[in-house]
Amino acid sequence: MAKVPKINPLARWVAPLQAAHARLAPREQRAVALAAWVLGLGLLWWLAVAPALDTLRQAPERHARIDAQLSHMRSMAATADSLRAQNTATPLGRDDVLRALEQATAGLAGTAQLAVLGDRATVTLKNTPPDALAQWLSQVRVNARLMPLEAKLSRATEPAAWSGTLVLGGPGLSGS
Repeated sequence: MAKVPKINPLARWVAPLQAAHARLAPREQRAVALAAWVLGLGLLWWLAVAPALDTLRQAPERHARIDAQLSHMRSMAATADSLRAQNTATPLGRDDVLRALEQATAGLAGTAQLAVLGDRATVTLKNTPPDALAQWLSQVRVNARLMPLEAKLSRATEPAAWSGTLVLGGPGLSGS
């Protein structure tokens, strides 16, 4: 039994092209070769060089954005570490917690009322600016070691402000 030679699939496409190329005049052969080179270089540019150059142009912007994200993540990690250290430190007494809570609430410039009942502190807000509320929450979390347990807030758009109630709790309020 004679072996049947395997035909390369690429050879099926190339052989007719080579035959057609051989039938062309030398001047036409050079023109086809030049066209093939131009097409090949265009494809090389389009598939390899242009995307690489585009990535290179965008690299500084991406690097700056990633650096900002990294900085933010490190800041959040430092905050988490300090809170973790606070939780392992000596707990605050009820008087210290209430004093820190009252000091933080006084910084809201009359847009908040504080009521403490048992192991919960309720703060009623009326048209409190967002920046002031964020700073107040940070002070309450760090200095009084309290966390929001419940929040019923609504946001006004003109001017930007928050109104509603926040219920706070923590280990310092439950102690006597």
